[in-house]
Amino acid sequence: MPYRVVSRSTHRSQAILAIALSAGFACAAWAQSPQPSMRMVSQAPVVSPAVSAQELHEIAVDAYLYAYPMVLMEATRRASTQVQNPLAGRAPMNRFGHRTAFPEPGATDVGWPSADMLYSNLWYDVSYQPLLIRVPASGGRYYALSLLDMWSDEYASRGTRVTGNGEQAFMIVGPNWQGHAPFGTDVVRSPTGTGWLIARIQTGGPAEYGAVNQFQASMTATPVAAAAPAPSLVTPLRRGAAKPATWPQQQVPGTGHALTGSASPSMTSTSYVTWEPQGSAGQQVASMSPATFFTLFAELLRTNPPHDNDNAILTRMQRIGLAGSQPFSYDRLDPAVKQALDDARTVAGRRIADTVTRLGTPLNGWNTVLSGIGTYGTDYVRRAAIAYAGLGATTPSEALYPVTAVDDDGRRLRSDDDYILHFDKGQLPPVNASWSLTLYNEANNLAPNRAGRYTVRSTDPLKYNADGSLDIYISPDDPGDGKRANWLPTPDQGHFSLSMRLYWPKDLALDGEWAPPPVERD
Repeated sequence: MPYRVVSRSTHRSQAILAIALSAGFACAAWAQSPQPSMRMVSQAPVVSPAVSAQELHEIAVDAYLYAYPMVLMEATRRASTQVQNPLAGRAPMNRFGHRTAFPEPGATDVGWPSADMLYSNLWYDVSYQPLLIRVPASGGRYYALSLLDMWSDEYASRGTRVTGNGEQAFMIVGPNWQGHAPFGTDVVRSPTGTGWLIARIQTGGPAEYGAVNQFQASMTATPVAAAAPAPSLVTPLRRGAAKPATWPQQQVPGTGHALTGSASPSMTSTSYVTWEPQGSAGQQVASMSPATFFTLFAELLRTNPPHDNDNAILTRMQRIGLAGSQPFSYDRLDPAVKQALDDARTVAGRRIADTVTRLGTPLNGWNTVLSGIGTYGTDYVRRAAIAYAGLGATTPSEALYPVTAVDDDGRRLRSDDDYILHFDKGQLPPVNASWSLTLYNEANNLAPNRAGRYTVRSTDPLKYNADGSLDIYISPDDPGDGKRANWLPTPDQGHFSLSMRLYWPKDLALDGEWAPPPVERD
């Protein structure tokens, strides 16, 4: 039987689904809210070339949208690495941090937590020397490694879908590295000196923690001080991924050379701009003054080159003093530019929020982002929206995340009602790996329930009907012995949402030819 799409959601249900859409992204960001505290150089103001008031406004808004992902990445990096030893997913730079268990119900440090994957994170700095990554054989267990540059683009991926389940070694190198890797070691070139590696490892429940934790502990990251003489295979950038640009970079004071060229290992590739780390990374960036935001961005740009297709936006920003080869000083900007940047914050934030509501494709009451995640080209609004909704989101080829907060009549899902999700024979999620269904409360967290079950996984011992179909029962009360294996308990009160996860989805799902069935009242 071919996969089918039953109906498209109504405008009412679309509006409700937009609230829950960010469930479609796996975000491993942790805490940080800023009070500006930075070094400012007082010099003669930079007077902008002839720019109309309308142009100035548009450039200011576009500059915010362009810079937002990198600033958010830096805030997340600092929050994730400000520890002396690995702890609860955090770790110092160039070291793995592991989540060794699912989040506890009610935990608020991770939004839309996963209960079918354990995560490992590594924030790397390869500005001055490569980093050798070794991953053990997974024994057939599905896993995925996503490598993001500081612009939040996923420039490479490894793991079951791409490189298989065998043991592997690869070397992350900086954008200007030249040399040779150890024999048999792939070279993965990071477009920026700093970046983020996220590992997602299939976990079929607490009983599998031991095996997954052993896999996590066997992943290593080792700085490479000197290159071996043997040549190696260079992993090409994913098709459509951006390449490092040749935009003029700021020079290091007193050295006479740009930071994107040969640099001394004694230099730091991170920013000197500081602020009080309070609140989430998103809250922190939203609270930044234009002075903090753009001074931080300028310092990050020194060692994290723009992409080749960014020249147009950088040229526009240069017209108002926000880019170029000269050292940046917010104090030197034209007063009109400062005012435009201050006015642009609200407009840029509104555009990001509006774009989030339009990211997904609504089908059968579910909303799914089918494209435009991971690599963005010059669609800076979409890139900012994805970063805002779920920094670290992987590409649809690796995972799809249908989400719903409504039943088949477009009404909000309620904890005191009984529902059924019925999959006809041949209509189960089309995946090469696995799928799951997770329930979240109104705070987007796992809510305590009487059964202590928060996810139904395809790897669970589910009970199928005689005709090969599958029913999942979503209700506050135990549906009985014959149905308990397929029961997803609801919280004691309030509304809730559902998120499916399709790992390594097949083309039918990627092309939008399949969608989850509507959630029906039982």
